[in-house]
Amino acid sequence: MATADQPRSGSQAVERAVHLLNCFEGDDPEFSISELAHLAGVPVSTAHRLAQALVRGRLLEQDPGTDRYRIGAGLATLARPALNRLGVDAAAPHLYALAAGIRITTSLSVAEEREAVTVLQARPPVRFCHHQLPQPRRPLRASAAGHALLAHLPAAPYLETELDLVRRKGFAIEEFDSADDPIRSIAVPVFGADKQVWGALSVQARSVRLNDELVREILPAMRQIAARIGGVVHTGPAAGINSA
Repeated sequence: MATADQPRSGSQAVERAVHLLNCFEGDDPEFSISELAHLAGVPVSTAHRLAQALVRGRLLEQDPGTDRYRIGAGLATLARPALNRLGVDAAAPHLYALAAGIRITTSLSVAEEREAVTVLQARPPVRFCHHQLPQPRRPLRASAAGHALLAHLPAAPYLETELDLVRRKGFAIEEFDSADDPIRSIAVPVFGADKQVWGALSVQARSVRLNDELVREILPAMRQIAARIGGVVHTGPAAGINSA
């Protein structure tokens, strides 16, 4: 049997390479080989071998000055057909227009199993701060984007009271603490051409900034852009939500 740091063949090697790539999910992180090995839970020698193979395949790239690894251009090329298939590329101009108008980062999420997954993010040209960036994945049951999605599914078996309120109000709201300041997130549903919920459009910022007055001010624009995005995206992603 091969040890943990010996070469593996077939599906085992592929699974480890995929696991290594998944460590890079988020806001364009860069890792040293020791950090990457720790995140992936593999020996440094194994992480180095896999990372170098991914660099040769252009899925990762290595900074020549720091030797740190980051996502490569080849991965973006491979992802483009999926983004086109979902219609995310067509949604981008609307998302950037909203971000510039309200001066807050806007995020577009779809459901994947029990999580709301961010597929596109648009930062404003001014007044950006790191508080505006949501985690790339949030539980459907514990996020504004997730509630905006769940509220419009035919049978969500939990949070009925909260979801009824989201349906009536037309938006979901979440408040949570961060290391610096309380954060508030607002999300509205995006409906596809088939009138089924496709995704969720959300913004978040420090609660002191995203107060009730600003929420009332930006909600009409968010709903308008959500409707425009719904007209250009391809239907399908939200239909596969597993709400069990």
